[in-house]
Amino acid sequence: MANSSRGWVVTLAGTGINLALGVLYAWSVFAKALTEQWNWSKTQSSLPYTLAILVFALMMIPAGRWQDKAGPRIVATVGGILTGSGLILASFFDSVMGITISFGLLAGAGIGLGYAAATPAAVKWFPPEKKGLITGIVVSGFGLASVYIAPLTNYLLKVYGINDSFRILGIAFLLVATLLAQLLTNPPADYKAPVASPAGKPQNTAPAVNDYSWQEMLKTRQFYLLWLMFACGSLAGLMIIGHLSKIAKVQLNIQWGFALVALLAIFNAGGRIIAGILSDVIGRTRTMLLVFVLQAIVMSLFAKLNTLSLLAAGAALVGFNYGACLSLFPSATADYFGTRNLGLNYGIVFTAWGVGGMVGPLLAGWVADTTGTYTYAYYIAALLCVLAAGLSLVTRAPRSVALLGQEEKHVA
Repeated sequence: MANSSRGWVVTLAGTGINLALGVLYAWSVFAKALTEQWNWSKTQSSLPYTLAILVFALMMIPAGRWQDKAGPRIVATVGGILTGSGLILASFFDSVMGITISFGLLAGAGIGLGYAAATPAAVKWFPPEKKGLITGIVVSGFGLASVYIAPLTNYLLKVYGINDSFRILGIAFLLVATLLAQLLTNPPADYKAPVASPAGKPQNTAPAVNDYSWQEMLKTRQFYLLWLMFACGSLAGLMIIGHLSKIAKVQLNIQWGFALVALLAIFNAGGRIIAGILSDVIGRTRTMLLVFVLQAIVMSLFAKLNTLSLLAAGAALVGFNYGACLSLFPSATADYFGTRNLGLNYGIVFTAWGVGGMVGPLLAGWVADTTGTYTYAYYIAALLCVLAAGLSLVTRAPRSVALLGQEEKHVA
């Protein structure tokens, strides 16, 4: 098979795996059922989702290192098995602890393994000028998953109940993810991606001079700036994603918030692709600035979205901006620190997503349980997005490992 064709096979396989692993983003549908049918509090219903996000993020570090060494196929295969098994195991429990451990710990670990293997494998087949596009396509699968998983889960919950719904989804995703994992592969060691842009075209993404090890990456100022921005952007998006069905009930008294989850997912996926393409043209940090400013505005107004059309528009914009982050930060990590160690390096950067995802949903649940409204949680998220926008203005690519000391003087 020609190298270009093989690269697209890997890209589409990675997208398909993420379509299965994106069951995480349908959690708000499960959470609504848990609060209504089993009388869980909003905070309790956030625990499995929050733990899954934390474990997902932490697992990205060993998963990235493992896939850099052993290749993406075995890592994604194990990820598919663990994700499906976690959902199946959750079907045997009705307790907070049982579902939190099975979904949060086991499925969360599997999602982390599969997600860590998909993007680096695809990016390595393409030139720097296409990093944003390819990353956007692969991660769009994860965001787009809720388009079908949310209504499917809602249907299963009505017909089969909570336990059987976990079991059915677990079996399906175990089979799909493990089969697609067999198509993932890194390019040969001597492979060089073709140059996509004509000679002399300006490089807006400021690619790294060389490949950084994780130790070298941690010595740069850029790593910490990226980490903080990613954490702020993730908190805002995952707060809404984890509570959207309940937000629809609280603010509009509608019972079919799963439809808004699906709408958000469409824009989540679109944001990943569009932001990836835009950042290939105008640069990663300029695109980040646009995304964070827009997200700050939306979050500051979210409590005032008191009609169906306004709430739908707000959910769509939150999804778009959040999805953009999931495309921009892996691309920026590749630009700044190279692709040889991208699995591990992005795994470390990705811990920011885990922190944002852990704090955001729990914060929103606690605020809603305490005050009866999500308003103050929205305002906190808006302020963090303003902070991220400011940080994007002082973030530039490092020059090289050899110039770590000197480049700090120029970054601001």
